[in-house]
Amino acid sequence: MIGDVDGQLVLGLGGTVDYELRWDSAVLERLAREHEVRLDELTTTSPIDDERSLLLTVLAFAATGTGAERFVASSDIIERFAAHFDHDVTLGGTGVRAGLVLDSLGIPSVQHLVSIDDNVRRLLPASISIVSSAERDTLDPHLIVQFPADARVRLADGEIVSPGANRLIFANDPPNRTMAIAPALGDALAGASAFLISGFNTMQDHDLLVQRLDELVDAMRDLPADALVYYEDAGFYTRAFAETVRSRLLPGIHVYGMNEDELQEYLGRAVDLLDPAHVISALDEIHRLIPVPALVVHTRYWALAVGPDAARHRAALESAVRVAATRYRLGDGFSAADAAETSAMDRHEGGAELVRAVEDSIPDATGVAAFSLDVPSPTTIGLGDTFVGGFLAAHAQNGAPS
Repeated sequence: MIGDVDGQLVLGLGGTVDYELRWDSAVLERLAREHEVRLDELTTTSPIDDERSLLLTVLAFAATGTGAERFVASSDIIERFAAHFDHDVTLGGTGVRAGLVLDSLGIPSVQHLVSIDDNVRRLLPASISIVSSAERDTLDPHLIVQFPADARVRLADGEIVSPGANRLIFANDPPNRTMAIAPALGDALAGASAFLISGFNTMQDHDLLVQRLDELVDAMRDLPADALVYYEDAGFYTRAFAETVRSRLLPGIHVYGMNEDELQEYLGRAVDLLDPAHVISALDEIHRLIPVPALVVHTRYWALAVGPDAARHRAALESAVRVAATRYRLGDGFSAADAAETSAMDRHEGGAELVRAVEDSIPDATGVAAFSLDVPSPTTIGLGDTFVGGFLAAHAQNGAPS
């Protein structure tokens, strides 16, 4: 059982420096003309080995309204593509973004990093302590592309129109691919009330992955018996590696989270997120694949937990949805007061109906509806990471249920 939270929150495993592009259809149209892009060339699956293939992938995903993470052959491609756009330099990675959320709510944390540079030192708040395996400064930026709903890009033979807002992540990040575990992680975990695990999705060497998992399990032996272990899934560059991670870590995970894109990728099919029959079937199937005490799926319409411990985390789901909605409408730098304002806003009616239907049909399910927000320039990157931060904040502030 999970006891009261009275120790530190340890977040890992790797952070990133992100280049967050400001969507500009005119720039994309110019690039499409220069590269003579046509509709039938758009693809979400081809290797990204130059600027043109990156452009094709961005446009293809925008046309479907789908979010994803993809590997790029070199960081130089990212640098060249980003140079065409106005962009912000920010910090990313599930653990780091969750830590930034916690900082905005007045909650300190400990962050495990595998890379560091002056951007990290400048942007990381003082409330976040660092445990790092980095031996030198490196910079391998992640390209973040956020597209709004109804974004239009004209091509030579037609146009694409995004059906909804979403985000794309492109990276070639050697430190996160090798994911070295800091020797000091075990000492940090000895005083932990909660431990967030994420980041193995970028690894591409299976033998090295197995080694890192063994090292992590060894470090986790120092965790207090009542510490909460939260694992947040992500888009694995090599899908088969997800099973390797689950087989090694699942026995020690209390809460396993994923978003709607990852749910559908696991199931190999689209899920109508507002159709109770579709969602109930999907939750049953994914929980049989991942049989944890609480499996959390968070989407644009709702967040649901299933499993024997699901009901214990209802307050955490509420906190997570509220904080993610606050980032969606305000972006970085929001406060606890901003999150409190979000609480009074309207919920998504379809999401609320879906949650009621699932709770009526699945005995160990609990959920909350997402907020219905009309925002001219929504922030779509980092919403899952922010969700995790809000979830952990509830445990830090209220104590996890016993």
